[in-house]
Amino acid sequence: MSYVEYEKAQKAGLKAFKSAISKGENAYLPVLDEILKDVDIQSEVSLGLVQIPLDSVVGTSNAGRTFAFANNFMPILDYKTEFGSKWSTLCDSQIEEGIREPIKAYEYLNKFYVIEGNKRVSVLKYFDAVNIPAQVTRKIPKLTDDQEIKIYYEFLDFYKLTDVNYIWFSQEGFFKRLLELTSDNPDAEWTEEQKKDFGSANHNFSVALKNRGGDKLPITTGDAFLLFIDIYGYENVKTWTSAVMKEKIDKMWEEYLIESSGREINLKLDPPDLSKKSIASYFKSFAPKQIKVAFVYDKDPEKSDWLYSHELGRLYLEEHCSDRIKTLKVHDLNSEEDIITAIEDLIMMGVKIIFTTSSRQVSASLKAAVNNPDVVILNCSLNTSHKLISTYYARLYEVKFLAGMLAGALTTNDKIGYLADYPILGMTANINAFALGAAMVNPNAKVYLEWTTLKGVSREAAIENFRRRDINYISDQVMITPNASGRRFGLYSIEDEKTFNIAMPVYQWGVFYEKLIDTVLKGKLKEDEKEDNKAVNYWWGLSAGVVDLIYSDKIPKGTLRLVKLIKNLMIDNEFFPFDDVIKDQTGGIRNEKKEHMLPEDIMKMNWLVENIVGEIPVIDELKDDAKPIVELKGVGQTEDISDTVQAESAGEAADVRTDEDTGDNEE
Repeated sequence: MSYVEYEKAQKAGLKAFKSAISKGENAYLPVLDEILKDVDIQSEVSLGLVQIPLDSVVGTSNAGRTFAFANNFMPILDYKTEFGSKWSTLCDSQIEEGIREPIKAYEYLNKFYVIEGNKRVSVLKYFDAVNIPAQVTRKIPKLTDDQEIKIYYEFLDFYKLTDVNYIWFSQEGFFKRLLELTSDNPDAEWTEEQKKDFGSANHNFSVALKNRGGDKLPITTGDAFLLFIDIYGYENVKTWTSAVMKEKIDKMWEEYLIESSGREINLKLDPPDLSKKSIASYFKSFAPKQIKVAFVYDKDPEKSDWLYSHELGRLYLEEHCSDRIKTLKVHDLNSEEDIITAIEDLIMMGVKIIFTTSSRQVSASLKAAVNNPDVVILNCSLNTSHKLISTYYARLYEVKFLAGMLAGALTTNDKIGYLADYPILGMTANINAFALGAAMVNPNAKVYLEWTTLKGVSREAAIENFRRRDINYISDQVMITPNASGRRFGLYSIEDEKTFNIAMPVYQWGVFYEKLIDTVLKGKLKEDEKEDNKAVNYWWGLSAGVVDLIYSDKIPKGTLRLVKLIKNLMIDNEFFPFDDVIKDQTGGIRNEKKEHMLPEDIMKMNWLVENIVGEIPVIDELKDDAKPIVELKGVGQTEDISDTVQAESAGEAADVRTDEDTGDNEE
């Protein structure tokens, strides 16, 4: 019997051996001594006797036995050798009574390397055992900037609380996120019941994922499980069988595919060609009934600059398409559960297209989309990579460039003020575009940057800082709520304590929604979603008519003519704000001669152009109420910015400001 089993194991080993050779990979077991040659081991810690997952036993501690095994731990030596005889004896023991004697192993980066017991590991792997008892010594490397080591240090903190060694993640922050999703107190040690529940849920999920083919995805099972828990909720997940989990995995399979592709984005910079038919004419030809479209607001639009602009977009639809479109709205939703419930209620009412208008609603939108695949849910955010929901946003930086041109032409002392609030991705594109516009018409122009979210700084104090510097032209917030008084919005000048409005960048959300609904109804969204397993982001600008600049009569005719000329060139895609040589404040070249900056690079800007006086603040310099949103979407001050961070403008952030902090609230 053991001879037959050995032959099968050897066949699996030789197959893995030949496959590795053909791919130029190591065909034998990895050797820890070789792996650690250039690694600075800070300390060794005895973990005592623990159960370790056999999937994580990947090699041997030294080269002594490595050539007896293929890299999958299956034997490759002849059966007639002493090795073959001992392996077969262990095989008989496993069949008759089970192997119980612990092995000895080192743990390094949550992988295990055998000191004693290689054949025991091989036999148990052959029989698809899950765990093996082991006396483990942990080798802890010195903390460095290497991502895997930083993830490992997060694992060490996680392990102290949970004793869980069978899960691994590919990104920083995921161990912390798992604790937040599975425990009311993420900093507390797990009870035995918690460990048992999680172990059972993880096992059931692993089986379900493997049955769906998920073991072939280039992500860890831990990555997949975390996303699963985030969408369905841990209290549900821990009660489900593998069969139920597989059904749920099927529903969110596209999310796993996009996760596997690195969450690449299919960025659409212009509306599709729909033969220039309006929504109204389309409905008259093909749709006898009204279609219901809903808008989901997490606050009251009457009290939020950002949401009020979207409410104007909804009212635009009511005015222009009321015969064929019925719009609904819900607002003041204070939690993710409230948002999901509201979306489910809207769907029960027959709503077919739902717009969630804040990046804070991404998670709720995704969870609702999983269970409602026939409803189109779009979220207003940028650089958000989910397959089950598409996103939309407007390129406000284009009209910011035009406003900068006006400021550069009108300033009498080459000084211009720019009032910003949250240092988040997208805000820097607006600031830099404004500064580049000023520099194009006035090479001596300097843009002085102030942040209203800095500790000890109010909006009025920031404006007073401009006044002390003899700065009269200021770029300020974009939208105002209906009940707001005062004239300090857009680009304005202050003369003798009087404010004079010059130009106002605006979002044309009504136009955006009209074209976006048309894109959905004529099937173009579905076509876009099928492209290359990428998330669809609609990022439209002047060429789509979704942003604009309102001018006052205080602008000289010649200056206005120049600005309108550049605007028309932008509309025709013949002029780009981020074009040709662009230098940052250090003199470093950020864009090369005769090149257009890539849209992805514009989204993720975390630097300032050379004619800006000021800097991007770090999070510790900000007020406490500003930190949460900057932690979510902040630019930081390094080049190492995660692609998963949302790239957006700052008006939504401004909606969580204090009363005196209004700033540059594009979102």
